[in-house]
Amino acid sequence: MPSDHQRFRSPFPDADRLLRIYLNDHYAGSSAGDALVRRMARVHDRGPTGPRLRALAEEIAEDRESLVGIMTALGVPVMRARALVMRCAEKVGRAKLNGRLVSRSPLSDLLELESLRLGVEGKLALWRSLSEIARGDTRIDAEAVHHLADRAERQIDQLEDLRLAAVAMALAPGARPTPHRPVDAGRQRSHRPRVKVRWVS
Repeated sequence: MPSDHQRFRSPFPDADRLLRIYLNDHYAGSSAGDALVRRMARVHDRGPTGPRLRALAEEIAEDRESLVGIMTALGVPVMRARALVMRCAEKVGRAKLNGRLVSRSPLSDLLELESLRLGVEGKLALWRSLSEIARGDTRIDAEAVHHLADRAERQIDQLEDLRLAAVAMALAPGARPTPHRPVDAGRQRSHRPRVKVRWVS
């Protein structure tokens, strides 16, 4: 009797190899995102945004472990060396110009939030890709991936709220940030009360 891997093997010879590369690229990105959000949570630990960043950091770490679980189920080895390269690149990125030579700039918050949001949008694309793959591969828990995609959408909404607050802080001092309203992307998202936040540097 053929194994699950043989039963669901793609008819395209390179598909398995490409899937390994694809998942490991996302794993490497998740490692960089995990390092970034944890550092942001530490920087703002005592500020009003600290609790939200800590909660996001916990979720992003859980999402990374979920990805590892999916890779294990698919028989895809984790290339940790690639993840290490991405984490090193994230550390180098801290030296980017932000308008100040020594002290941390409010612009740092904005740039980091935009980077983190882009990363979560990439993660949402990953979950949607895996949801499509799950239609022909029972090794992937389709319902679990669906929940992960929903959570990524909520994370994007939260990051956009924080990003708008950082815009007001860095580029429009004294302005009150406009709460973000999520755009319907094919299904209705849950509407949660928005909390106005203020960044401190």
